[in-house]
Amino acid sequence: MAKRAAKTKAVSGKTTKPAKKSAAKSAKSAAGPKPIDLYYWATPNGFKISIMLEECKLPYILHPVNISKGEQFKPEFLKISPNNRMPAIVDPNGPGGRPISIFESGAILQYLGRKTGKFYPADERGRVEVDQWLFWQVGGVGPMAGQVHHFKNYARETISYAIARYVDEVNRLYGVMNKRLADRKFLAGKYSIADMACIGWANGWEKQGQHMDEFPHLKRWLETMKARPAVKRGMELGLSLRQGVDMKDPKVQAVLFGQRARAN
Repeated sequence: MAKRAAKTKAVSGKTTKPAKKSAAKSAKSAAGPKPIDLYYWATPNGFKISIMLEECKLPYILHPVNISKGEQFKPEFLKISPNNRMPAIVDPNGPGGRPISIFESGAILQYLGRKTGKFYPADERGRVEVDQWLFWQVGGVGPMAGQVHHFKNYARETISYAIARYVDEVNRLYGVMNKRLADRKFLAGKYSIADMACIGWANGWEKQGQHMDEFPHLKRWLETMKARPAVKRGMELGLSLRQGVDMKDPKVQAVLFGQRARAN
């Protein structure tokens, strides 16, 4: 397990100072699960996991991974997330009572769903219904919306073709989502990890060059999602840590963009 980098502890959406030693000892001796270690930065992918933890009321400790400073490349983090991407978790109460580390947001959502029995059906038919929309987000909405954000908002030169290409594709995907939501409240019928996976990206529609009035069912879903207290807490987690980060700073862009394979 990586060393704990955070100096604050978040439990069910509340951030508090570390407990005093006496309290920590009593907590350690008390029966009950240890908190999950959440390696996180306030981005749409990070929100997926903070929302799920909040919805499940699982205790967790926040470990900020400042991607603008390259903290995702630290050796201790790479032991948990070899793809040098957050979010990642370490669950000290893993299968067989032994710790387990998990990277990739979709895999984390599925794991937490199986662990808690919440927001992820136990029956195969229901699980397939959730999985297909979860992977639709992981393989489509996230990457395509991410490219819009890059070329439209962060790139230092304007490439009209790239902007139009990705704005149009996100528009197509939101059209698919809007049609899906025309006759159901949530993507898989009942509220699930598929909805949690999509909310952070869909909430950025304006910066993606979209107009939500074109998608009334998606708009209704978005408002429903943002009204959930756990979603609100999850999407507010760590936002203050991002203040002052200039995404067009050449030093920040050198860390975030243009990375190639590393020898070690």
